[in-house]
Amino acid sequence: PIDASRGPKELVRSLRTAKEAIQEGELVCIFAEGQLTRTGQLQPFQRGMFKIIQGTDAPIIPVYIHGLWGSILSWQGGKLFWKWPKKWRYPVDMHFGSPIHNVKDPAKVRQVVEQLGAEAVKMDSEIQPIPAQRFIRHCKVQKWKIKAVDSAKVSLTGGKLLAGALAFRRVLNRHVLAQDEKTVGLLVPPSVGGCLANMAVALNGRVSVNLNYTLSEESFNYCVKKAGLKHVLTSRKFLEKKPYNLEGAEFVFLEDLKEKITGVDKLLAAIAVFVIPAKLLERYLGLNKIDPKETLTIVFTSGSTGEPKGVVLSHANIGTNIEAVDHLLNLGKGDAIIGVLPFFHSFGYTACMWLAMCYEIRGVYHFNPLDAKVVGRLCKENKATILMTTPTFLKMYMRRCEKEQLETLDLIIVGAEKLPTDLALQFEEKFGMLPTEGYGTTELSPIAAVNIPDHRSQNIYQQGTKLGTVGRTLPGVTAKVIDPETGKDLGIENEGLLLMKGPNVMKGYLDEPQKTAEVIKDGWYVTGDFASIDKEGFLTITGRQSRFSKIGGEMVPHIKIEQELTKICEDPNSDESELLLAVTSVPDERKGERLIVLHRELNRPIEEVLKELSATGMPNLWLPNKNSFLEVDEIPILGTGKLDLRGIKTVAEEHFCATATA
Repeated sequence: PIDASRGPKELVRSLRTAKEAIQEGELVCIFAEGQLTRTGQLQPFQRGMFKIIQGTDAPIIPVYIHGLWGSILSWQGGKLFWKWPKKWRYPVDMHFGSPIHNVKDPAKVRQVVEQLGAEAVKMDSEIQPIPAQRFIRHCKVQKWKIKAVDSAKVSLTGGKLLAGALAFRRVLNRHVLAQDEKTVGLLVPPSVGGCLANMAVALNGRVSVNLNYTLSEESFNYCVKKAGLKHVLTSRKFLEKKPYNLEGAEFVFLEDLKEKITGVDKLLAAIAVFVIPAKLLERYLGLNKIDPKETLTIVFTSGSTGEPKGVVLSHANIGTNIEAVDHLLNLGKGDAIIGVLPFFHSFGYTACMWLAMCYEIRGVYHFNPLDAKVVGRLCKENKATILMTTPTFLKMYMRRCEKEQLETLDLIIVGAEKLPTDLALQFEEKFGMLPTEGYGTTELSPIAAVNIPDHRSQNIYQQGTKLGTVGRTLPGVTAKVIDPETGKDLGIENEGLLLMKGPNVMKGYLDEPQKTAEVIKDGWYVTGDFASIDKEGFLTITGRQSRFSKIGGEMVPHIKIEQELTKICEDPNSDESELLLAVTSVPDERKGERLIVLHRELNRPIEEVLKELSATGMPNLWLPNKNSFLEVDEIPILGTGKLDLRGIKTVAEEHFCATATA
């Protein structure tokens, strides 16, 4: 044992004792983090292990202890011992890795232990309850408490939400869905009704396909056909705002289904909620027979770089993702999440819908993330504590919301795009809350890494946030960077192609085994992003493969140039929230590619902009020329808030390639 309070001599004495034991052929166990985690994340490893084996040929055997977080022996909730455990009879697994020889960096050992953790959580996910089962259990616990509320003043308690989903399930089976109809389309906004429809489909054991209502009609029907949909659940009111000519399937209106709910449906739903035990209800619905590896949903990508791809996500994918988020955020009864991200977006589907449905928090919904004033009002009225959004939307809230509207928020997580440090600090200055950045992709269910609040106490400080990074990986998720040409693992603090592994990695792309094989290799998902991992385990995304240009044989990053140009051109006093500019490229005969800047009206001449850009110290190869700037009315953006990379490139090619040809 090491008693740190007795000073450095005690530490040296303990390490010497351990080394003597190694020399005598004994097995020595060391807790490499040096202290119990307060944040739920794996902490940096200390160098003590190397002092113990120095001068010997003893290997290091990595061990991962799975299942302790949430028990009375963990610091979840800020208390050790003095709390109720999350469950009785806490199963704890020990996972041992292969011996490691001749390693010099504790960060490397930490990475190996992290990989063991990913395997442990994946094994555990196969025996955990699926999201629909979690939904039933939490609704029964929260029968009388508000579970979901939206901007249309609709609110439901846990009991009413479960009863409504069960009643709709009966009506769907009786009037709409054939017995062999596995997939069901949904065209619904983030709302109480949208949650209700999704839950009814999940309790039915069917696969939900939330359709992207920002797509063109052609792309929309492509997704309908690709998923093999026969019915799409929606509402007349919603379809009036966004009409579609549906091909190969028919719309089913939720208003009509509501009228078909009988007294018997309501009675049976009430009995199920208030009389039948959760496990018995799960058996009646057949949920206990669903393999967690079976498909829960198909989420179509935004198609920013090509045709939308159907990402097939399992019950285990979504279940482990929301469990990991709860693990880190320590969600409680007083928490409420603002759900403005659409359910067709994986972030909105998992974090804004299923997280609220499966844990003791409330979901607060609004159909339009651009309505900053409505979002602010909802936040204040419902005392929301968690906001998950994108940098584009965050900038809008910063400029259009009042401080008192967002004062109850204690966690803001931003994803989908790079969070500019300046924006984070400006938001903190106005609202007193520092937004932090996370990272994920639809193929990762979607959350893979996140910054969380630091832990600070009188004697202990554990870092959870590092600005400029996307945080550490979620529990059960591991990352590495490789050389994109050779596939060699580049280790710690080197930039390379980012790969991620864990139970959140998708099953694959719908009916596209070749594309699936291109991005999933030996369980590792090839993200297409370039990144580096530091010694503390924080990930920094440096760019995307599709957002680099190869000019004169060198890789030139679009995002870095965009950030610098935005700093130069943006008016800090403007209330304008629209995106100002974006960088893309077009083919060039001489250098391979040529940088193009699409921009709205700038506040200064392009010559001045280029002069300031050059003064930042950027290589000359990274500087676009004066003739490469193109003014447009607006920058193409997807409904999710992301840049429409495909649309931006098309605009650039139509102008510059056509000009070159002429």
